[in-house]
Amino acid sequence: MRHLFSPEGEAALATVMAARPLLAFDFDGTLAPIVARPDDARLAHGIAESLARLAAELPVAIVSGRAVDDLMKRLPFVPPYVVGNHGAEDPLAGGAPPAALDAMRERLLAQADVLGAVGVSVEDKGYSLALHYRLAPDHAAAAAQVAGVVADLPGGLEAYPGKLVMNVVGAGAPDKGVAVARLVERSGASRAVFIGDDVNDEPVFAVAGADWLTVRVGRDDRPSLARFYVENTDEVAHMLERMVRLLGASAAAA
Repeated sequence: MRHLFSPEGEAALATVMAARPLLAFDFDGTLAPIVARPDDARLAHGIAESLARLAAELPVAIVSGRAVDDLMKRLPFVPPYVVGNHGAEDPLAGGAPPAALDAMRERLLAQADVLGAVGVSVEDKGYSLALHYRLAPDHAAAAAQVAGVVADLPGGLEAYPGKLVMNVVGAGAPDKGVAVARLVERSGASRAVFIGDDVNDEPVFAVAGADWLTVRVGRDDRPSLARFYVENTDEVAHMLERMVRLLGASAAAA
């Protein structure tokens, strides 16, 4: 990956913005800094204004692991597209939460004391369940306990990890890659910009066309299929400001 603010990255950003793409964003770790308690997450400074300005000109989508209702109360504007639960909850596509999650809810209720003792909290998002252990005093012990809980899942479910969290979703549920590809078609855009920071954003990077712009937030030893990276949410804010300026320059040229 190259830094987005390298000459190559700046050129790629200018090219894609000239094509008026769909702009799709993860939320936590991308538009909002990661926080210890998910309910405390707020948009990073300066990002809200830039997003609203971009949404006035281009199709904007928020594609997050959060539930749609949770996302909406954290956004200062109503984007045309909001997809939650890692791609599984798309209000415009319809569908219901998987009934198979009920068996997992029962299992988690039965093990609530054990999970709580190691600092694991359970978040029920309707279409998925999240086992958080960011606040656990011993991350390794908490992760081991979580791994045991999801080792033999009830039928019709699958699990995958995130940053100090384990997600349980319906087997075969649409992931973020499927969700963003559908949004490109739905919006009528010819391509997309997508920015994300976690393992569940990699499916978007994997399906991205050669003319898409994909950006991972954070640079570490974990491999990624994203074309470019930015260091943190501060650089995301700078990227959005740059996108707003590019739109203004394009309008002036026209």
